[in-house]
Amino acid sequence: MATFMRFVNRTSRCFTLYRNNKLENEGINGYQHLYIIKICKNPGISQEELVREIYVNKSSVARQLSLLENNGFIHREPCSDDRRQLLVYPTKKAYDILPKVEKVRDHWNDRLLEDFSDKEKEAVFSMMEKIMKKAEYILQYPEEGEIKIEKDF
Repeated sequence: MATFMRFVNRTSRCFTLYRNNKLENEGINGYQHLYIIKICKNPGISQEELVREIYVNKSSVARQLSLLENNGFIHREPCSDDRRQLLVYPTKKAYDILPKVEKVRDHWNDRLLEDFSDKEKEAVFSMMEKIMKKAEYILQYPEEGEIKIEKDF
C-alpha cells in the first residue's frame, strides 16, 4: 500500500516543476518563492526566524539568501541589538515579483482543488492542517513514540 508521504512528496515535486516553469524567466528557482513571500510579508525578518518559518537548515537559508541578494531581490543588514544577527529586507524587485509568485501558487491550488466541493475543500484543509501541526509537534518532540532502529554493523 502506498504511504501518505509518497502522495505528499509527489504532489510537492509536481508543484516545484510547475512553479519553476512559470517563474523561470523571473530569476528565481527552487524554493526561493518561499523566501520572497516570507520576506515581503515580514520585512526585517532575521535569518534565524526564516530557519524556523521555512523548516530548513541554517546553511540552506544562508545559501538561498546569498543567491537572492546577488540577484537583487533582498538586502541584509546587521541587527542594531545584536550585530551577529542579520535582518533581511525585500527590495523593490522582490515586491514587484511577489504578485506573480502568489498568482502562480494560487493558480496551482485552484487547479488542484477545482473538482472538489466547498465541503470537500474545507475537509481537506482541516485534515492537512491537523497533519501539519502533528508534523511540527513530532519535529519538536522527536523522542516521543520513536521506534528503535537496530544497526547491523
